[in-house]
Amino acid sequence: MANVNINTTELRALLDLTPADQNIMLVGNHGIGKSEILTEYFSGKGMTVVPLFLGQMSDPGDLIGIPNRNDATGKTEFMPPYWFPLDGKPIVLFLDELNRARPEVLQTIMDLALNRKLAGRSLPEGSRIISAVNAGDQYQLTDLDPALVSRFNVVGFRPTVQEWLLWAEQVGMDGRVRDFIRENPLWLDKDPDAKEGADTGLDKTPDRRGWKRVSDILQGVTEITPVVTKALSAIVGPKAASALVGSISAHKILSGREVLQNLEKHITTLRGYELHQLSVVNDGIFRHLEVEKLTGAAKEKARKNVEAYFDFLAKEKKEAAAHFANLYVQHGTYPNAISFLARECPVLTMTMVCYVKSIR
Repeated sequence: MANVNINTTELRALLDLTPADQNIMLVGNHGIGKSEILTEYFSGKGMTVVPLFLGQMSDPGDLIGIPNRNDATGKTEFMPPYWFPLDGKPIVLFLDELNRARPEVLQTIMDLALNRKLAGRSLPEGSRIISAVNAGDQYQLTDLDPALVSRFNVVGFRPTVQEWLLWAEQVGMDGRVRDFIRENPLWLDKDPDAKEGADTGLDKTPDRRGWKRVSDILQGVTEITPVVTKALSAIVGPKAASALVGSISAHKILSGREVLQNLEKHITTLRGYELHQLSVVNDGIFRHLEVEKLTGAAKEKARKNVEAYFDFLAKEKKEAAAHFANLYVQHGTYPNAISFLARECPVLTMTMVCYVKSIR
């Protein structure tokens, strides 16, 4: 449906760029964090996000309010619905499941999207309308009228694995789940062996929302018993749960935190790593610097070890050094980490920039 695809970083930039009077439609799979990302973004700007799940609305009255007779005028008016802002402050109206709504509800959305009005009542100046739709044969959907679609700027929303891992670390998800996904990114959104667009029915398959629930169960669990495995299988499916349990049992790749806290202890292990393993470590280092507020001795230790780590890569693992340097020059995903390196490790940053230029 969408001709343009964006990730989370680009979505935030798009929201900054798009005027409030232009509507946005996000096209993407379920469970990829659309509402969470929008709520976080606009809450940071002091705006309230009002989610409306249109697929649950049985008729337009659920959206526009209940009719009521005005005794003074003798005319019928609509009582404002529970969500309508009466304080005059602009809101972000998030129309979730737009293409699951009944046709009569969609007719009401037509006027809302064009005129910013419901039953003659205008949204406060500066309010925004953002909708989300699913796309794919696996969903039971309502066809959208081209006239309605034309009232939205349509973009496909495809958050990257690295953006999800960064978010997962920020919210404190179980480290075993994060380790599994960073080592096996294909499991984040689906069963890698499943056919594209196949109808899974009641067979559970992985999605980003499901991995958060898996993390919630694993918090505080040290022994993976058969019952725990079954609980995980109920969330992401038996194949994904089995792969996760196998990963937990196996030796895990060093985290960025471990490398920055004690490089000397782990250098022998790092020397034995292949490129794909070191790439995981590189991303882990950038995520750690992105999320953690390092001060004092911890900051100094991180500064020395990141410089020593890159020196080790440049001497012994040149392809991994190129990957690490590219993470710095690409920008976007890890702004805090890049600021830390530029501020605390100026010689290293110049070295990385020159390193990338030399291989291009």
